Order: sequence, then C-alpha cells, then structure tokens
Amino acid sequence: MRFELQGHRGARGLFPENTVEGFVAAEALGVDAVELDVAVTADGVAVVFHDVALHGDIVRGPGGAWLAGQGPLLRSLTLAELLRYDVGRLRPGSRYAAGFPQQVARDGASVPPLQAVFAATRAVRIDAELKTLADHPEATVSPAEMAEKVLAVAAACGALGRLDVRSFDWRGVRHARAKHPGLPVTFLTDAQTVAKAAVWWDGPTPADHGGSVPRAVAAEGAGVCWAPAHRDLSEAQVQEARSLGLRVVPWTVNDPADMARLIGWGVDGICTDRPDLARQVMVRAGLLPAPADRG
Repeated sequence: MRFELQGHRGARGLFPENTVEGFVAAEALGVDAVELDVAVTADGVAVVFHDVALHGDIVRGPGGAWLAGQGPLLRSLTLAELLRYDVGRLRPGSRYAAGFPQQVARDGASVPPLQAVFAATRAVRIDAELKTLADHPEATVSPAEMAEKVLAVAAACGALGRLDVRSFDWRGVRHARAKHPGLPVTFLTDAQTVAKAAVWWDGPTPADHGGSVPRAVAAEGAGVCWAPAHRDLSEAQVQEARSLGLRVVPWTVNDPADMARLIGWGVDGICTDRPDLARQVMVRAGLLPAPADRG
C-alpha cells in the first residue's frame, strides 16, 4: 500500500481549519485524505468542528465580534444557529494565530455540515474523527449516535467507499465497524488517553496486552489502523505494530525533520497541518516523483 498523506483539519497550517474552503484547497495540494472532526447539532445534523464548544480563537459571532473564551456547546445549537458564526480566520494576537502564521484567512467561512464536505471534494478520502469525550459524555451525543450520523451521511452521498472513521473514544469506532465490517477504521491514541485507557477504550488497557499499545489496537480486529501522537511514538513500536499487521499513521507531524525520521522508521503515512512541506519531504524520500522542471 502506498504512503498516505493526510491533511489535518484540511491543511490547518495554510487554510482555515475544518472548512469546505480548506478541504477543497487541501485536495488541490494532492493529499490522499482530509482529516476532520465531527460534532452533532441540537437538531441532529453532523457538522465539522474540532472542539465540543465554539472556540474563541477561531470563531466570530453574527455581529463580527470574537467570542470571549469558550462559546456554547455545538450540541446546544441548531444548524441554522451555527451557520451564523464565522470561522474563516484566526484571532489576531492569539497563541493559536502565532502557531499558524502562514494560514490565509477566508472570511465568511462557516462550520460546514459533513454532507457539504463530501459534496465539495471529489476523490479524497474523508477521515472523520468522532469527537466524543469518554471522560465528559454529557458534552456530546453518544459515540454510537455520532457514528450512525456519520455513516448515514456517507451513505446518502454514495461515499461510504471514501470514509474512514476514527476516534480516541474507541466505542464509536467499534460501533461503526460493527455496522459496516469492511469499513476502514483508525484507533487514535495519545499519552493522556493511554493513561486513562480503561475509560477511553471502554475496558481494555495496555496492561492487558503486556504493556503494549500496538497489541491493544491489534486486538480490535484485522486491518485496522493505529494513529498515535507522533511525539509518543518510537521506532520499536512502529516495527511491533507492522509485525502485527497494523498500519501506522502518526499525527500531527509538521516539522520536516520529524517527517523524514518517521518515514525512515517505516510508517505508512502521516497526518499534517502542512501537506505542502510533507510533499517536499516525500519527494526527497523517493515516495513522490520530483516536480517537472518548467525552466
């Protein structure tokens, strides 16, 4: 299987995150998949936004003013109410804006329904993260309900073949795969959820698998993908995961040196805010042909 380039939240380092505008631009850059985050509104619509509540560093209200701190939970807003907010630029002077100085604003961008993302993209895969919180279940709909919403949208768009379902809360991923056994699924991990694995994984822990996170993921079934935080990952874990038949696609890898190191370790892909930089690293690693000389 070829090395996979995933655009994190579209291509957050270049375009407003989790927007149709950003996803279309990321696809034009040549990503294989766009990673996005799913929430469900008060009226039951699957939409794309990272946090469970509106975030003051990326959201302006209907009058154009930046939200003061955390806004309302997405599950408390109808789609019509949500569409009144603007998510097309980062708040000037915020730490968030400082982290992505190359991001080009697209004023007027709104929180999109998931259906709009399928409609606006052509061939790129949609890596839909179910944004449920195992430690704060009241903040969202249940993992099963969110999984059902995502599956229904993909099916209605004739795009189940373009869908991958993923989450740190493994309950939703299990539900999606039980409904569609052949569906590509990805189990996300980081240090925080591994430390509280019994909650986030709904029972099992690394201790049940000799202390091995790759073995815990592999126990979820054949053909699954493991997406660890790249800073938590070791070369030995990559080799162990590959020996278990897992695909390994770490997140979120933005430094070219880290990209090159992980490629050298044999990962199956990376998820990044900067697919433009990743493509350059992939060319140097022989994973992509060099651009034609137009001189």
